[in-house]
Amino acid sequence: MAEVEIVEKVLGNGLKIIAERNLDAKSAAIGFFVKTGSRDETQSESGISHFLEHMMFKGTEKRSALDITYELGNLAVKANAYTSDEATVYYGAVLPEYFSRYQELLSDMLKPALDPKEFDMEKKVILEEIALYKDRPSYCLFEKAFRSYFNGHPSGNSVLGSVESVSAITRDDMLNYYKRRYSPSNMVLIAAGNFDLDRFMHDAERLCGGWKSFETERKVEPYEGKEESLEFTKSDIQQAHIMILTGGPSQQDPHRYAFGVFSNIVGDVTGSRYYWALVNSGIAESADSEVDEKDGTGCFISYACCPPDNIDKVSGILNEILDSPLQFTDKDMERAKAKIATRMVLGGELPMGRMRALGHEWLAREKVHNLHSEVEAIMAVSRKDIESALSAYPLTKRSEYRLLPA
Repeated sequence: MAEVEIVEKVLGNGLKIIAERNLDAKSAAIGFFVKTGSRDETQSESGISHFLEHMMFKGTEKRSALDITYELGNLAVKANAYTSDEATVYYGAVLPEYFSRYQELLSDMLKPALDPKEFDMEKKVILEEIALYKDRPSYCLFEKAFRSYFNGHPSGNSVLGSVESVSAITRDDMLNYYKRRYSPSNMVLIAAGNFDLDRFMHDAERLCGGWKSFETERKVEPYEGKEESLEFTKSDIQQAHIMILTGGPSQQDPHRYAFGVFSNIVGDVTGSRYYWALVNSGIAESADSEVDEKDGTGCFISYACCPPDNIDKVSGILNEILDSPLQFTDKDMERAKAKIATRMVLGGELPMGRMRALGHEWLAREKVHNLHSEVEAIMAVSRKDIESALSAYPLTKRSEYRLLPA
């Protein structure tokens, strides 16, 4: 079995590079992780991070949008990109023999031409995407709930933006945003799997070393949450949806391990307290929870979907469980830890999973992700750790949001 080799380097312009080579892997993955997302937008720029993500596939000084599409197909790349409130990520997985060619293509894509015709065409695609998501009740509730709960804090910004905000974005707006946020010192380049390590490092310097570096800023402010209860309506829906938000740990908070185990006990999609009380009993169609760790802040989300006549009953059960967070057995806790560890290991078996874990770990905590250490941290969580996490982030300060058929 080949030994996994990890190499770190910072180019002169500040671009961080992390390479994890495993010659036993059958593929290789590479990605640029940019520390910018909806939380870094002004109100008039709402949706611009996601819009720019699309434009990275629409041509460079060297390649047209069609050239990029054909080349991705010729290399058989499993390529994609995504935008969140915290980051924008461009990545792909390939066979080892195509890795260097894809590295050159991906690096070129990070310098978009922002062609005016492509810009106008892609804006229509984004507006169609917004319309598509508006048909999803859970998305509508999440958007409305986060906007109200975070009350002006950037963590409540919409990733997609609105029809009005996206329609108003100009090419110059996007170019200015790109020049403000896409500094190489605000990115990390990750490679994982089976690839030529020396060539990767050499090509990273050759392809990216000339990128101009500049200062970037992100306002990181804690948010303590608030208590409120709001009800929204939507036509053409049959089910009722409910969300309860409370405070939670940030990406940097060591309580995140214990809170993650607690969330699994309470709201995993199977075998959790929410599942047995709501889904298995037939009261709700679905019910789960999630710890949403953000840069400098975080929140704990409880969500359920049910027939409208059951909404008050579902709310009562959710709140009853949150009122008694420590009502679980040691077996419940060990089972939750095993589920989390299993998912982490399975997700890390492929180069694609390792690439994503390495990238997000660096953006969040500027550490090289170690799967063994992360699993150990989860398995070491005790009841006392969960008690401490719940003491730091008590579930008593809640906001409840409902989306009902109009």
